[in-house]
Amino acid sequence: MRFFSDNAAPACPEVIAALSAANTLDTAYDGDAWSRRLDGVVSDLFEAPVRALWVASGTAANCLALAALCPPHGAVICHRDAHIQNDECGAPEFYTHGAKLLLADGPGAKLTPEAVAGVLAATRKDVHQVQPHALSITQATEYGRVYTPDEVAALGELARAQGLGLHMDGARFANAVAHLGCAPADVTWRAGVDALSFGFIKNGGMMAELLVFFREGLAEATLYRRKRAGLLASKGRYLAAQILAMIEGDVWLRNARAANEGAALLAQAAGARLIHPVEANEVFLRLTPEEAAELRAAGFDFYDWGPGEARLVVSWDQGPQAIAPLAAAIAAL
Repeated sequence: MRFFSDNAAPACPEVIAALSAANTLDTAYDGDAWSRRLDGVVSDLFEAPVRALWVASGTAANCLALAALCPPHGAVICHRDAHIQNDECGAPEFYTHGAKLLLADGPGAKLTPEAVAGVLAATRKDVHQVQPHALSITQATEYGRVYTPDEVAALGELARAQGLGLHMDGARFANAVAHLGCAPADVTWRAGVDALSFGFIKNGGMMAELLVFFREGLAEATLYRRKRAGLLASKGRYLAAQILAMIEGDVWLRNARAANEGAALLAQAAGARLIHPVEANEVFLRLTPEEAAELRAAGFDFYDWGPGEARLVVSWDQGPQAIAPLAAAIAAL
């Protein structure tokens, strides 16, 4: 009955089993057998050599990535509805030691090359204005929209031409890949992405996220930033074990497909109430206050998203039997 957030979902069985298996004596920090396997396993997944670092939150993954791409005197271009702008309590500025966020627009919280070019054109090339050093996009976006490989590549091409690093906030990266049906590489490094925050917590993990660097040299300083920020867990094997369990056997994709399928069922019930196309596991729909109260009185939990709007999020473990009562209630409004 709870469709408030996939952050509240339980950890999947494979993660629980992996934690139990890792509950043994091993080297501390990131020198354990699980952490040492991450680079190789993640490189295989993305079909290219990568550096993969675990952290305990998506905010940490995002902000460490931005700190690797942008100096304190620089700026990061992002959508004005981006999570790094609205929901991270100034953490990007904190971790970058003061870098500024420059905001752009785009439908469904998706940036376009034209919107980014507009921000760049409005910035004078002199010492009196902060200069962009990075571009950050969210996959899937804050409104559940998914960038195609071509859309990412267009932004990647612009970033390269302008000397910008490209970061992807992938808190729901699994849901985006499940929707696209493409290889993870096609929508990341092949499209010009330098750093990815690969989300697992929303998708069945417990407390582990992955920072993936596709560009050589970005990870080295990040190792020190992770430690300095208090993010180097002494028992890192428990984080690495979760990530490995979800990557191996494609558990991450299985869980994301299940959540996406549930959202599609709700979208079908919502019909003309939909505000955005449903491409991942989030559903945004129009509800009057009275209709929202009616759904809540029936036991359904969800997030109000501005006047007359609501957000429903389907989790990996909410199958058709869990979806059907809410779909019927929405259709009956």
